[in-house]
Parts: sequence; structure tokens; C-alpha cells
Amino acid sequence: MASDIEIAQQAVLQRVTKIAQEKLGISDEHLEPYGHYKAKISLDYIDSLQDRPDGKLILVTAISPTPAGEGKTTTTVGLADALNRIGKKAIICLREPSLGPVFGMKGGAAGGGYAQVVPMEDINLHFTGDFSAIALANNLLAAMLDSHVHHGNSLNIDVRRITWKRAMDMNDRALRDITCSLGGPANGYPRQDGFDIVVASEVMAIFCLATSMKDLRQRLGNIVVAQTKDQKPVTARDLKAHGAMTVLLKDAFKPNLVQTLENNPAIIHGGPFANIAHGCNSVMATKLGLKLADYVVTEAGFGADLGAEKFIDIKCRKSGLRPDVAVIVATIRALKFHGGVDVKELDKENLPALVKGIANLERHVNNVRNHYGLPCVVAINHFTFDTPAEIELLQKKMAHHEAPVIVCRHWAEGGKGAEDLARTVADLIEKVPANFQFVYEESDSLWDKVTAIATKIYGASAVTADRKIKEQIKKLQDDGYANYPVCVAKTQYSFSTDPELRGAPTNHELNIREVRLAAGAEFIVMVCGDVMTMPGLPAVPSAEKIDIDENGRVVGLF
Repeated sequence: MASDIEIAQQAVLQRVTKIAQEKLGISDEHLEPYGHYKAKISLDYIDSLQDRPDGKLILVTAISPTPAGEGKTTTTVGLADALNRIGKKAIICLREPSLGPVFGMKGGAAGGGYAQVVPMEDINLHFTGDFSAIALANNLLAAMLDSHVHHGNSLNIDVRRITWKRAMDMNDRALRDITCSLGGPANGYPRQDGFDIVVASEVMAIFCLATSMKDLRQRLGNIVVAQTKDQKPVTARDLKAHGAMTVLLKDAFKPNLVQTLENNPAIIHGGPFANIAHGCNSVMATKLGLKLADYVVTEAGFGADLGAEKFIDIKCRKSGLRPDVAVIVATIRALKFHGGVDVKELDKENLPALVKGIANLERHVNNVRNHYGLPCVVAINHFTFDTPAEIELLQKKMAHHEAPVIVCRHWAEGGKGAEDLARTVADLIEKVPANFQFVYEESDSLWDKVTAIATKIYGASAVTADRKIKEQIKKLQDDGYANYPVCVAKTQYSFSTDPELRGAPTNHELNIREVRLAAGAEFIVMVCGDVMTMPGLPAVPSAEKIDIDENGRVVGLF
């Protein structure tokens, strides 16, 4: 079978103006085309839709990710195509891929097989320049901060308490911790600094949570970048940086419209990681989708313990969005990996390992149904290696969870292969109302919030932190940030902070090693375990395989 990029390059795309007009009723004057196949939707047009009723919101999440692959984005695309095939008006809302995983471990991130969003190369690479704009806004603030200190420091900033980092959209471990401003007085005050990947920047989080340009500007101004020598917060507003930052983001803030291989509309906008940030596409995009279609299919990053929890406790809490149903994506290969099978042996039937690995799926289903209060469907992303005995065993083991298990073949067949899933999801929405709930209350203390996530969702026995971290959390609590939600940054590969603990581990501890205030995004980041907010490239990065051929076509991109 052809590779993902070959399938995408063979696709017959329609002009984005045609997709907008015929599928969504958006006329040309409300679009800002970036070539023939991608466009931004104007904010004025979005504002004009406020009185329209909202469609139904479908959240696609997954089991804990493995090297075997789960196909969450692929399933999101396949489900939306299938809904359109069975006569429903559906649209996709996805995150934009980061260049970190594209050139690092993952390759492309626009779906796979015959369930993709296109133009695949553009989406995976520079797209419409949104991430570049976010990096520029982030780094403008960093530059203005250092310039202020250099030119007299009238705000009395303590250079030892500068917390704002620079950002770039690339995995580069050498930039995690650096010393800047060397070379004498003309270059400023030497100090310790560092870089985050753009998807971990607070500017990215603000970009994805803001509900209007006014809200965006307000949130940017609230960013706390440092403390004064008497330990008072210094904000981007104090530096008079937030206006210019908003200007840099004014075009990027408009959602992007593209299409699937089956010429159905897809909105792709924003892209925070879920292991180090809140893992959801922009609120602007999701709300727009709900005004344009009867069904919106969106996803939250990584497993239901990370992406879905943050979707619920951060995005939904802040925006008023409420999903009607959740789809948990799994593969039999990945479940066998959680059951202890080596990656090289996953294509072989192994019923005992599958039984053991199903514990991971069961915990995710339990979390979605009982802690998030959502009706749930399990979508098995089918591989040709899956045996009838394995499929039957999985369906039998999951039967008592009140979550239908649907085998899907959208990777090989496109929307046609996910029609059973589409019918099941639509039926659940009609017949089983959601009993939506948060994992913790806004009034809970910050420590109680992270404890609730750890014990209810991760299966941890306790949360631990050293005295310094506990003092920082208490100070944030006392300084007026007690009502903020918590954003846990930890490995995506396990419910625990140890990526090697597969399945559904219990009685582990969640250790908090760092606390960050995101005052503009309005959440507190708790960094746990060994997770890094600036990843590094692997020994053999995907970039080694990406090239351009003699005909000018991109090759090796997934």
C-alpha cells in the first residue's frame, strides 16, 4: 500500500473556496486564501454567527500512547468523513502539528492512510505561519524584558527571578538551559535563561484559550515574566509588550480551513502538547465549528488521562464548551504492548498479553464515564495483523463497561470503514445524555486539585513534592491564584511518571519537581517526573528521511 504522503499527493483536492461555499455556506469575502487549498476565516464572519445554535461536540481521545501507534487523529478524520457519508453535517477541529515531532520521532501528524487532512505537507510544515507568529510574540516579550533591564530597570526587576523563557518550534536539548547576555555591558546583564518548544509556551496556551482579540490582548498583558527585588510580579503589561504581541498574532488568530481526502471541511488551529501543556486546539476553532455544522469532531492530545482531562478541566471550564460523547481510540497492537509484549512481537497473536493490556483501556473508559461523565465508544483502529480471536476477546472483556467496541477500517477504506462508528456515536448522542462533570471543583486548593487528578485519573496513591515546591504552591494559593485549574506536565506513556510502567499501574506517587504560573492562560503548570518542556531529537530523527525529489515533491514525511 502507498505511504501516507503518497496517498495525500495522489488526492484530488477541491479549492478551499468551493469547500467553504458548498459545505459550510461561507462566501469568498469571508476567506483569506493561502494558495488554493487552505484559507483563514475572518473574525468578523465568526462574530456574525453568534446567534446560531450549536451542534453536537464529539471528543476523540485514546489509551496511553505506545510505539505501536493508536491513530487518534486518523480516527478523528475517519469518523468525520463517515458522519458525512451517513448524511450528517460534520466538521473536524484539530491541532496544528509541531515541527518538533515532525522532524523528531513521529513524522507527519495529519492522520494516516485514507483518513487524512490535506494538503498534508503544508499542514505538517509551515502551514499558514501560526506557530512562527506565536514564537515571535513569545520572543518579543523576552527581548523587551532584557532590554528593559539593560536600559535602567525602572521596574526594579530582580534578574535572578526572571521566569519568562524564549521559544522555538524545534526539538533542541542544547537550548534547555543556557546563559545569555555574555560579551560585556553592551549586551546586557548575564543571566541563566532557556528555551521551551513553542507548543509549551504560555503564548500558545493563551492563543488557544482566548475567545476574542480583546480577550487575547488582555491575557497576553497578564503574563507574569519576573519578580521585582521585593518579590512583586512583573507582567507583560508592565513592560508595555502586550499590544505589539497582539499585533504579531492578529492574523494567526483567525482559524484555518482545509479539507479531508474526501473533501470534507476541517478547521486546524493552535497546537499545545498535552504532555507539557493543555493539549487542545483553539477555543475559537471549536466554537466556530459548532456554529457551522451539526457535529464537530475534535481531539485532545495523547491519552484520556492527559489530553481529555485537560480538555475537560481547562478548556471546557474556561470556555463553557461541553462534549456530548467521547470516543476512545485503541489498537490491539497497543494493548498487547501494555500487556508486556516487545514491539517486534506485536504482529503475533497473544491473547494472554491482550487480557493484561486491556487494563489500560478499562481505566481510560472508567475515567471518561465516571469521572468526566460522558457516554463512551471504544474505536478499535484495525490492523491487518489483528486476529478474529483477539477482536472477540476484546469485545467480550469490554462488554460490561457500557461502552460499545467498534472495529474501524478507516485507515484502509476512508470514511466507509468508520460508518459503524459514526452510527454508534450519533445514536449515543441521541439516546444517552451526558452527565458532564469536572475532576475537581474550582474552589478546591491547588494541592487538592492536583491530588484529585493523581488519585482519580492516574491511579496514584499520593502526590509528593519537596519543601521548596510546597512553599511555591502555597504562595500561589495565597497570592490569589487558588481558583486556577492545574495543568500537569508528565510523560504521556504511562498513568505514572515512569514511562516504562505500562498497563494501569497503581500505588505509584506523582512527584512534582517544578511549578510554573501561567497567569495569562489562567492555569498552574505542575511539572512532574522527567518530562521536558524542550524535547530533544532522538538518535535517528525523522528529519533524516525527509527530503525533496527531483520533481520538487516532498518525500519521507510519514
